[in-house]
Amino acid sequence: MRQQLDHLQAVLAPYPWAYTLVVLAGLLLAAWLANWVTKRVLLRGLLRVLRATPLGGRDHNHAVQLRVIPRLANVVPALVISAGIGVVPDLPPEVVTVVRALCQAFVVLTVALSVSRLLDTINHAYERRPDAQNKPIKGYFQVVKIIMFVLVGISIIATLIGAQFLHILTGLGAMTAVLMLIFQDTILSLVASVQISNDGRVRIGDWIEMPSQNADGDVIDIALHTITVRNWDRTVTTVPTKKLVSDAFKNWRPMFEGGGRRIKRALFLDQHSVRFLEPDEVARFRRFVLLDDYLDEKARELEAWNAKLAERGAEPVNARRVTNLGTFRAYVNHYLRNHPGINQDLILLVRQLQPTAQGLPLEIYCFTSDTGWVGHENTQSDIFDHLIALLPEFGLKLFQDNSDAPLEVNLHQADTPADVSPPPATARLPGGDASPAA
Repeated sequence: MRQQLDHLQAVLAPYPWAYTLVVLAGLLLAAWLANWVTKRVLLRGLLRVLRATPLGGRDHNHAVQLRVIPRLANVVPALVISAGIGVVPDLPPEVVTVVRALCQAFVVLTVALSVSRLLDTINHAYERRPDAQNKPIKGYFQVVKIIMFVLVGISIIATLIGAQFLHILTGLGAMTAVLMLIFQDTILSLVASVQISNDGRVRIGDWIEMPSQNADGDVIDIALHTITVRNWDRTVTTVPTKKLVSDAFKNWRPMFEGGGRRIKRALFLDQHSVRFLEPDEVARFRRFVLLDDYLDEKARELEAWNAKLAERGAEPVNARRVTNLGTFRAYVNHYLRNHPGINQDLILLVRQLQPTAQGLPLEIYCFTSDTGWVGHENTQSDIFDHLIALLPEFGLKLFQDNSDAPLEVNLHQADTPADVSPPPATARLPGGDASPAA
């Protein structure tokens, strides 16, 4: 082999740098072969061995997806180049030093990235434990990553400039206070960006609501220092990245991912329209298919209750009867249970709230299957259109603030000429007769 290299060097002697380029190409070829053998032969063999072990199940596949071992295998060609660059003839010493420094920096960075992926794998396996939610360890791993990458960065800088790692670390320790004062906002934004990207609390396209920053809309850009939000009025708000870590905000993404958007709205009923139903009225409600089961169950319940009262000789006033409001509430509940636009897997509730001066609130609490704004509003409007139009069937009225004076009187007074005296006002007597007012 040595004789063949000497012969090749003699043949290429008339051509400056030709032999150097040939040897350099051979070194690169050796590095490529080392990488190919490592990934195509050694790694595949290692994966087959792991699959044959009890650890080669689902957890192993997840580790392979994270590519911890393949990433670590990238160290091999860098080591080959670092060891063989000194053999290449006629290379300036400075070039050899720079190449070796770059290879060392690449090896350190690759090992750090592999360790980071390994920590992710360990955290993923830990989160499968039943008690993982009570004792999470993801935050500790994030601190370890930050410290590790800071040390790796210092090590790479020291390697590239040819300085000692401890010397740079000591110098940075003395300059920490000054650096933190100058780059305070940048450091806080950088830490916030890393935290946001790791835990995924905010992503591009999310709808966030942050009243303290006048932000209510979709996230359209995530940068180091700011996050840009396009509000619903088409204006744009820029929120400092660090605010999303230190301040409270609302992210609506889980609502879209959960498959349900909430309806929480009440019908304010006039309490004077609430009454008991007569037997013929109860029979008339048999027309509503949705009320069959309710009326049958209610009839059995009231019959049993009233039979006990009759045995005790109680007055009929103590008997229980069906009300129009209770029947309407049962209808609304069955109507929502059979509505195609309502998510039946989430909570569905029709309840009475505390009476107010504006009437008796009958609140509907449910979730639409369509989480989009337009689809949600259409479904909600269709439901309340139907219920409001159906209220007279149950003898119920909505409560709303208005004037008790007839509209015709107001119009008549408005049209009366200024020179014509209005007719004398009359007062209604208890007996129903009208007499001129004093």
